[in-house]
Amino acid sequence: MRLCIGITGASGAIYAHRLLKKLADLDNQLERVDVVMSKPATDVWRFELPDQPVEQHAFKFWEPNNFWAPMASGSAGYDAMIVLPCSMGTLGRIATGQANDLLSRSADVMLKEQRQLVLAVRETPLHKGHLELMARAADYGAVILPPMPAFYHKPET
Repeated sequence: MRLCIGITGASGAIYAHRLLKKLADLDNQLERVDVVMSKPATDVWRFELPDQPVEQHAFKFWEPNNFWAPMASGSAGYDAMIVLPCSMGTLGRIATGQANDLLSRSADVMLKEQRQLVLAVRETPLHKGHLELMARAADYGAVILPPMPAFYHKPET
């Protein structure tokens, strides 16, 4: 499986960190994992996870303005893309086809190639415009999967 991971500047860097750790554990099942972080994502990561440098993850990280990266083209053959966390700004660009950086271009490629795109929208509360953008992205084929940690079972970690 070939995966593209997008990380935006929405709060919730811990989700991306834990996903990358899990993917590293599955390296025998993955042919390739490439990551693109927005500039705000880098800043939020450093703020929320000061003791967990993003560089600890051994995946290939691509600059957000590098349109020569393989995930900018459908011919690269990625199977899926996960945007975690997905800011509302990124959702808006994806839902309206505004591929102005590598992250939104990669998501656009996934939609046009009818491949799996998972958007873990992070911000709340939501206004009607957010909901309409989520519905629009879903209509184009994206899976909207907001991270909603369950606290009812009283997790200890």
